[in-house]
Amino acid sequence: MPDLAPGLGAPGWQAGLSRRPVLRYPARVLALLPPGTIPVGAGLAILGCGSYAHLAVAGHTLPTAGMAQMSVLWSLVFLLGLGVFFPVEQELIRLVSARTAAGQGIGPVVRRGATMALGIAIVLLAAFTLAAGPLASRLFGGDTTMVGVLGGATVALAVTAVSRGTLAGLGRFGSYGRQLAVDGGLRVLLACALGAAGARTPVPYGLILVAAPLLAVAVTLRPLLAQLHPGPPAGWRAMGGRLGLLITTMLLAQVVINVAVINVRLLSPGDPALTGALLAAVVLARVPLFVFTAVQTSLLPGLCGALAAGDRARYRLLLGRTCAAVTVLGLVGGLPAIILGPWLTRVLFAARPVLGSAAFAWLAAGTLCYMLALVLGQGVLALGRHRDQMLAWLAGVAVLAAITLASGPVTLRVVIAYAAGSATVALVMGGVLVVRGALSRA
Repeated sequence: MPDLAPGLGAPGWQAGLSRRPVLRYPARVLALLPPGTIPVGAGLAILGCGSYAHLAVAGHTLPTAGMAQMSVLWSLVFLLGLGVFFPVEQELIRLVSARTAAGQGIGPVVRRGATMALGIAIVLLAAFTLAAGPLASRLFGGDTTMVGVLGGATVALAVTAVSRGTLAGLGRFGSYGRQLAVDGGLRVLLACALGAAGARTPVPYGLILVAAPLLAVAVTLRPLLAQLHPGPPAGWRAMGGRLGLLITTMLLAQVVINVAVINVRLLSPGDPALTGALLAAVVLARVPLFVFTAVQTSLLPGLCGALAAGDRARYRLLLGRTCAAVTVLGLVGGLPAIILGPWLTRVLFAARPVLGSAAFAWLAAGTLCYMLALVLGQGVLALGRHRDQMLAWLAGVAVLAAITLASGPVTLRVVIAYAAGSATVALVMGGVLVVRGALSRA
C-alpha cells in the first residue's frame, strides 16, 4: 500500500491528490482519512468508553444529589478543557509542526506554550479560590471540596494540552493515541475500584478527572522529552497571535454544547435528578462527536494546505465531503439515541425517566448542527477569518440564551436552545463562506 499521508504541505502530499491511485476499497477509505486518524481514533474510542464507564459507575453508586454535583463538575471540566486549553494545544500543534518541518528545535516553543498554559491555569485557580463560596453554593450543594477538585482538574487540563499539542505537532500520533487510551483505561479501573469500595460521595469520582489524565501524560512523557531540542527563541507574539480570539471562540462553542446541564441545575435547583438525567442524555446524544474528533484534528491543516496551493477546488471538495460525512454520522448516531435513549439512560446511568424521545430528538439535532458548525468553522479559520468565526458562535450563544430564558418547561427550553444555537452558528458560518467567496468556483 502506498504512503497515503506524507508530511502535510510536502510535494508528495499535493501530488497524491492529483495521482488518485487505484486502491481497493479499504485502502480507498483509509486514503480519505487525514494523517493520524487511526491511532487518534482508537485512543478516543477507549477514552470514550472510559468516560461512559466512569459516569455509569457514578450514576449507579452515588445518591441523586451527589450525581447532580458530579454532572456539573463534568460539564465544567469539558467546557474548560475544550474552551480554554484546546486552543493552546492547537497553537502548539501549528508552531511545533512548522519548526519540525524547518529542521528547528522545538524546545523554546514548548516552554512558551507550557508557560502560557500555566498562566491560564493560575488565573482560573485564583478565580475559583475567590468565588469558592458562591460556586459551591450554586453548583455543588455547598461542598467547597468539589471546587478544589475543579481546580485540580484545571491543572490536569493544562498539562495535557501541552503534552498532546507537542506530540501531535511532532506527528507522534501513536503516542498521542496511547495517552488517550491510558487515560480512558484508568478511568474505567479507578471508577470500578471506587464502586467496589462503595464510595458514596462525588469527590473521589471527581478526582478521577485529575488523576487519570496526569498519569496518562506521565506514561507518554519520554518520547516528548526526547524531542525538546534547543532552537531559535520563541516570542510571545508567535505563541499568542490570535490565541485570544481562538480561546473566545472555543469558550463560546463549549457554552453552546455544555451549558444545558448547568442551566438545568440553576433553573431547577430543587430537582437534582433532572440534572443527572440530562447529563446522561447529553452524553448519549454526543456519541458522534467522539468519532468526529479523530478527523477534526487534521481537517484544518488539510484546508490550509489546499488554500496555500491555490487549489480552491480541493478546499471545496474537502469541506463538502466532511459536511456530508458529518451529516451521515449525525443521523447514524442520532436515530438510535432518539429510539433507545430514554431506556439507555435508565439502564446505563440509573437516571430517572424524565426525558422522552422528543428531548433526545432535539439533542441529536443539536449535535448534528454542532458538528456542521465545527466543520464550517474550520473552513472559515483556514481563510484567516478568526473574528468572523467568533461572531458566529456569539450569535449562537445569543439565540441559546434567548430561548433558555423564555417561558415554558425547563427541560424543553434547554434542549431546544442547544439545537437552535448550534443551527444558528452553522448557518452564519455558511453565510461567511459564501460572502467571502470561499465556495465560489471562480
